[in-house]
Amino acid sequence: MNIQIRDEQNTDIQAIFDLTQKAFNDVEHSSHTEQFIVNALRESKQLNLSLVAETQGEVIGHIAFSPVSISDGTTNWYGLGSIFVLPEYQEKGIGSKLMKESLNRIKALNAKGCVLLGDPNYYGKFGFKANTRLILEGVPAEYFQILVFTDYVPSGYAIYSDAFNATT
Repeated sequence: MNIQIRDEQNTDIQAIFDLTQKAFNDVEHSSHTEQFIVNALRESKQLNLSLVAETQGEVIGHIAFSPVSISDGTTNWYGLGSIFVLPEYQEKGIGSKLMKESLNRIKALNAKGCVLLGDPNYYGKFGFKANTRLILEGVPAEYFQILVFTDYVPSGYAIYSDAFNATT
């Protein structure tokens, strides 16, 4: 299967919306608003990195990053807002390709680190791990994970964009 990882284009916006909605439709721990969050990040110019996986002209995966504020004033941290691959294309390494390419690209934006909320078993493969120095309020520590690109680990609360409150 020939998979291309590339930057989102305007013509991909509806496909990303539909894909996001479908990918999270049956996810138990989902707000089912992820498609609205991606659009709100894009509209507020806070979708700093948005890559798609494509095969034969079809968008089959997506990953998104946006800036995250750290309460200690540390800058240049990003949050992985969502990563997903259509169910029929999962378990084929596409998510890993999206993750690896996006981490290389986010580093090129002079990121000092990245945070995410997710399964420690999956994201640990990419170097993410829980660190009690950074907290996402209301979330169990083991599911809030960080990947540091420098020697400095900030201390405090991670604060995502207001776009993460989008419901429509």
